[in-house]
Amino acid sequence: MPKSPDLMEKIISLCKRRGFIFPSSEIYGGLGSAYDYGPLGVELKNNIKKAWWKMMVQSRNDMVGLDASILMSSKVWQASGHLENFTDPLVECKSCHKRFKLDELENEKKCPECGGELTGVKRFNLMMKTFLGPVEDAKAISYLRPETCQGIYVDFETILNATRKKIPFGVAQIGKAFRNEITPKNFTYRTREFEQMEMQYFVHPQEADKWFDYWQDQRMKWYSGLGIKKENIKFSPHKKHELAHYAKQGMDVVYKFPFGENEIEGIHNRGDWDLSQHGKYSGKELKYKDDNYKEPFYPYVIETSGGIDRSALAFLLNAYEEVKGGRTTTTESNKEMEVVLRLHEDLAPYKVAVLPLSKKPELSKLAKDIYASLRPQFMAVYDDVASIGRRYRRQDEIGTPCCVTVDFESLSDKKVTVRDRDTMKQDRVFIKELNSYLQNKLG
Repeated sequence: MPKSPDLMEKIISLCKRRGFIFPSSEIYGGLGSAYDYGPLGVELKNNIKKAWWKMMVQSRNDMVGLDASILMSSKVWQASGHLENFTDPLVECKSCHKRFKLDELENEKKCPECGGELTGVKRFNLMMKTFLGPVEDAKAISYLRPETCQGIYVDFETILNATRKKIPFGVAQIGKAFRNEITPKNFTYRTREFEQMEMQYFVHPQEADKWFDYWQDQRMKWYSGLGIKKENIKFSPHKKHELAHYAKQGMDVVYKFPFGENEIEGIHNRGDWDLSQHGKYSGKELKYKDDNYKEPFYPYVIETSGGIDRSALAFLLNAYEEVKGGRTTTTESNKEMEVVLRLHEDLAPYKVAVLPLSKKPELSKLAKDIYASLRPQFMAVYDDVASIGRRYRRQDEIGTPCCVTVDFESLSDKKVTVRDRDTMKQDRVFIKELNSYLQNKLG
């Protein structure tokens, strides 16, 4: 794997060239910090969501899902503390008028761009303001949610009544969030619009420490189970001064990006802050009642909050590898570096590619029939453009685990060759057994 920062440039180039991620509104000059996920990127992103949902909800009996509205009452953000506390210290250059986060400056008096004098510190709220209805006045002010978890707390009582869950139990949610970041940067790592995978696990206060440790272990297993190398990921505990205003404990899952070690997920013991605050501001009784406990109480919340965009970037960087030419059958590539994206098979955009050796009608027909038979079970792609070697390279570069080559012998022996992306092993498989073979191989 190439060293940083060269790796980021290669990943950004690959993402645009192969249709993973590219700038939004590019034909109009682009929009800063906004990106579109292309044909391959949207598959990768959906696969990350599926893997998370399977682990957090589908495989458990103590978890339910939610899809809360992006727009919520402004009172929600008052109760949660976002209107008062969700701010960054900001300074502005008096000469070039660019703005900077105070904690990112080496010299708090001079502009890093032009050397001009900086203003005093101002607090800048990161929430994106909007207006509901046709009149833009104070009564119509609303906000795009800066996190998805508040919908879970606000709906806590309704979810409890509808599902009859008993503590401990959790609510999981995937959705968009928005933050008016002062300095978005590092490709998709820090953007103003992003997607979160959040889970809030409600526990008795006396069991909070146990569940905090439990969810650390579970989340690290998820990342490693999807191929993240041990040397690229670790935990980073929050020091007391780093804790959010609501948190009693905090732990980050940190990935080793080319631009430094940075958080991809946070795990927090939020105490009873959220439910007690919403109970106070709404006037609703949100204490948990159960015959197993003598008195009603506000549950403590153990939160896992991961960014899909950050995870996608981490998975791409982790999977990227350059190898010496010769993986393909073409001699012209033997001296070149070839890119292999070793994505876990659960995350790969395409699971299998069908490649006819020739465009001759009899071979194309058989290959297209095979492709059609695979599509109900697998995300597959059909490719008959250029030499077989170049097609192998294309599939390696986008992370396709298996390539199925249909050759002239396939017409007589009713077999195809299946090539493994990582081992380069080739198996000759009966066409009638291909589906079950791939099911066993890809899981």
